[in-house]
Amino acid sequence: MKEAVLDTSETAERNAPTPAPVAATTDTPPAKKGTDWWGEIKGIFWLVLIVLGFHSFIAKPFYIPSESMLPGLRIGDRLVVSKFAYGWSFVSPTIPDPVAIFESVVLRKPVESWSVGLPFIHGRLFGRLPTRGDVVIVTPPGTHNDYIKRVIGLPGDTLAVRGGTVILNGKPVARGPLHYVDLPVDTNSPCSETDYFGAKRPAPGGGYVCHLPIVTETLPNGRRYDTVDLEPDSPGDNYGPITIPADHVFLMGDNRDRSADSRFALSQLGLGGPVPYENLGGRAEFITFSLDGDATFNPLTWWGSIRSHRAGISLHPQQTQ
Repeated sequence: MKEAVLDTSETAERNAPTPAPVAATTDTPPAKKGTDWWGEIKGIFWLVLIVLGFHSFIAKPFYIPSESMLPGLRIGDRLVVSKFAYGWSFVSPTIPDPVAIFESVVLRKPVESWSVGLPFIHGRLFGRLPTRGDVVIVTPPGTHNDYIKRVIGLPGDTLAVRGGTVILNGKPVARGPLHYVDLPVDTNSPCSETDYFGAKRPAPGGGYVCHLPIVTETLPNGRRYDTVDLEPDSPGDNYGPITIPADHVFLMGDNRDRSADSRFALSQLGLGGPVPYENLGGRAEFITFSLDGDATFNPLTWWGSIRSHRAGISLHPQQTQ
């Protein structure tokens, strides 16, 4: 009897499990999700809140709009102002005014300020008085404008000005000899004949400079800075004497004959005498950058408009031994 021969290959094929059907593939891309507008709005809201909080409680930029602090500060300088230097008061928060911003940017109307001011609140949180000689930002009582001036008198001081010399507590503030500095003339610093008669002169390398008379003052605490002394008998060269009230400071601009400060009434765009220390918005720390006024909307003009030598200049006065 013949034995049957087992065909192992055929048996394996018959016993092999049937493969599962493979799903047909398609080229349809996954559906795209729509823009999460609510998420975008929340992100912008938190970003704005963080920026406003930083500007209100830590530091904010400040733009120099006038020449009242020459020779140290020029129109076009951008500064950093520390909000916490003297504690926080009703002028510290940065609250934008959308209506004022729209009128200024879109309608090109002059506005007093881009922010909304809080009503006067007496006192400061963690408040402390400035040091004599500090450069500070101040909001005059009843306004929303920010000025930049130097602290000259503190509470309890008797202050007067005679012939341009500041007299503190019966003693004249030390003044150095008259000397001159030449500031470059540009669009933001035109050295107009009205304000600086005869001071605009040709520069050796081309262009013009503003030839300004300078007197260096040294306060009783040894802090020293330069002032501009243009005229021998200007309206602010004789003032007082007064006694500075408690919690008030007396502020003056370094450009003594071109500064509306504590020597002048509010109606003269001055500060109306000694200023309550609640109206101090912070201390000026240093210059971040400065522009000469020649920049336009064309980005190619931006770099050439920067006064590169002014970046990083400290606004703290020198200290003598």
